Amino acid sequence: MVPGSLLVVGSIALDSVSTPFGETADALGGAAVFFSMAGAVLCPVQVVGVVGSDFPEEHLKKLASRGVDLAGVERQRGESFRWKARYSYDLNSRETLETRLGVFAQFQPRIPEKFRDARYVFLGNIDPELQLNVLDQVKQPKLVACDTMNYWIQGKKDLLLELLRHIDILMVNDSEARELSGDWNVYRAAHWILGRGPKMVVIKQGEHGALLVDPETTFKAPAYPLQEVFDPTGAGDAFAGGFMAYLARTGDLAFPNLRRAMIYGSAMGSLAVEAFGTQRLEQITLQEVHGRVKAFRDLIHFSLDGEA
Repeated sequence: MVPGSLLVVGSIALDSVSTPFGETADALGGAAVFFSMAGAVLCPVQVVGVVGSDFPEEHLKKLASRGVDLAGVERQRGESFRWKARYSYDLNSRETLETRLGVFAQFQPRIPEKFRDARYVFLGNIDPELQLNVLDQVKQPKLVACDTMNYWIQGKKDLLLELLRHIDILMVNDSEARELSGDWNVYRAAHWILGRGPKMVVIKQGEHGALLVDPETTFKAPAYPLQEVFDPTGAGDAFAGGFMAYLARTGDLAFPNLRRAMIYGSAMGSLAVEAFGTQRLEQITLQEVHGRVKAFRDLIHFSLDGEA
């Protein structure tokens, strides 16, 4: 099986996170980082992003050591994107203490020539104008998925709606789906989004799992019941990385395989939160991922009366 090429465009950051169980300072973070760390376990990942002159070289070496192609990462003069947050005791609510965009504020994605043939493309949570610009630079992708957030829904909704006409999958959390559609019911919200262009919608629901919705079918992936959760930062991006990488690895977009991709994504998200930042993803093996996927199968499998 020859994996298809997987490209992600998004943020590379220095995260400082505090939870009741510990804290980090200037740790490797950002949506593109968690996505690529998770995805690279299943297939090679190409990254386009920007870092400042202060970004530690050892952080980039961590990504490269996992098989992530950093040819699209630019180093510019100035400060790197920094994000600081504190989580509550139950880890469900988060207070953002500081966001300093640095060089990321002027980020203009430039896709290297060797990345433009990527078959699978994930547009991380950046300005929809930049996401559209990326689509102008890639040639004939087989599948395009994108993320967004409330900031763009509120400030650039027209551009975001235009973007929806050009993608295959929108991947958002439940509050973003509700705000974009204006409907409190996530299932109706998903179908509202489908009516604007995408073939599928993935709605991330944190500790309640994730939904995959197409015009005819809905699939629910549960969250994995973990006894130890240290840091939920990047779990949604790790989910996206596992989901997209499994599709790129298999080359199969039929709905049964999309269901499997949801479980691989859920497995990656559940593994990511078992340590701070990217620490767990830096060490994870394919065997561990397969083991977690099998545990998901055991979690949700049942037989009807009369069946073996």
